[in-house]
Amino acid sequence: MDAMGRSTESSSEGSKTAVGSDFLQLDIGQAPPGGRTAWLAERLRSAIADGSLLVGARLPASRVLADELRVTRGVVTEAYRRLAESGQVAGRGRLGTVVVAAPAPPKGPAADRVPALPGAAVFAAADREGVVDALRALPSRIDLSPGVPDLAAFPRTAWLRAERAVLGSVTPADFGYGDPRGALALRRAVVGWLARNRGILADPDEVVVVAGVAQALALLGRLLRAHGIDRIAVEDPGSLGARQQLEYGGHTVVPVPVDEGGLDVGALRASGARAVLLTPAHQFPTGVVLDGERRRDLLDWAAAGGVVVEDDYDAEHRYDRPPVPALRSLLPEGVCHTGSVSKLLAPALRVGWLLVPPDRLDAVVAAKRYADLGNGVLTQLVLARLMDSGELERHLRHVRLRHRRRRDVMLRAVAEHLPGARVHGAAAGLHLMVTFDGGFADTDLAAAALARGVKVHPLSWHRIAPGPPGLVLGYAAGAAHEIDEGVTLVGEALREVRVRT
Repeated sequence: MDAMGRSTESSSEGSKTAVGSDFLQLDIGQAPPGGRTAWLAERLRSAIADGSLLVGARLPASRVLADELRVTRGVVTEAYRRLAESGQVAGRGRLGTVVVAAPAPPKGPAADRVPALPGAAVFAAADREGVVDALRALPSRIDLSPGVPDLAAFPRTAWLRAERAVLGSVTPADFGYGDPRGALALRRAVVGWLARNRGILADPDEVVVVAGVAQALALLGRLLRAHGIDRIAVEDPGSLGARQQLEYGGHTVVPVPVDEGGLDVGALRASGARAVLLTPAHQFPTGVVLDGERRRDLLDWAAAGGVVVEDDYDAEHRYDRPPVPALRSLLPEGVCHTGSVSKLLAPALRVGWLLVPPDRLDAVVAAKRYADLGNGVLTQLVLARLMDSGELERHLRHVRLRHRRRRDVMLRAVAEHLPGARVHGAAAGLHLMVTFDGGFADTDLAAAALARGVKVHPLSWHRIAPGPPGLVLGYAAGAAHEIDEGVTLVGEALREVRVRT
């Protein structure tokens, strides 16, 4: 390779022996004489176009691929350079050469004959069932999906210390089948945690340990259907995942609009629904808080026989506003309250809690028993120790600072790179919602961002009724430089989409 980075196709060009690589099943014998660089570049370009190489995929080191194909290293580096000039790959330091963009599918009649790129297929799907999981499975360089905490901050040392203490103190009986309600030690710890952080006064016997909020909704859904309630009101916009959980359980979801005061309780009354699922402390995805007047109106509705399911999914993460008491603290006999450690520690733990009114407790415990006989006991005991020792509060204070810094980075980046964007819900939580003036589909914007290696959620995924385009951007899980770069690339995608429309 000369000083200008151009390849010199060596005398190995004349070799008649076909040599290949497992990478893309490359067979150098297929290259025309004197055209190995162009052939390799075209094979890589085609692999990116047809989805064999997804955005975020790392190419082999040039020295490794050259050795496997028995060509000079200059052949490979020149092929990589040509793709870099066209914007399809980029050097990422220690990560090597990474695919950063895939070509847009062609327009016109011929487009119907071209397979959709994986990312485009996710965002173009008319049926949204499974789209969140499908997006999560796609590789990317930068993930700005909402709902994920700072997983790198998981308190491994404190967890291991608590785990050793638990294993040193448990009895043989503790390794058997436990109480389906959950380990008493954790139920007591949860009661203390909720009293300190959410203003809820409860008894350990009122707590059922569940495998996250998803299972809590499944258990409650079964209970409601047994009482003849098959229509459940949900916030609109609201969590797509929670809505799908209810629909999977056989419920019809009834959208109720959300505005700057939270759920429209008047619209809830008019809907005729006898149950409602809502996120009153930090509404997903708008970030608004259910205001005082509507809280009182909602509790009156519940006292008259309505069932309130309070999803307290991330209320502990607040930065610029005072804490908001849980609805359960105001009306224990009318509110089913659920939360988890998914946003506090990690979703992988699959530990949450559910509090229901006394007259529904036995039915929920029975449903939990027949669902799985109860959560794993050892994890519960470790978590209880973290809660009782104060380690979980220390962890929360630590991640609050990290999350706040990352939120501030995202706010600055949005202001700089997303002209015309309106920011919602910045005072708390792990995500921002941004909305734009109309004129384009936010699924097109999300697809264009993914083509640049950035995952985001289009706001329309979380809507039932139509509304202005927008994005839901998570900031907790990424480093500051990733957040800044990710929003910069979303800005590029926004310009592209606006030009196309």
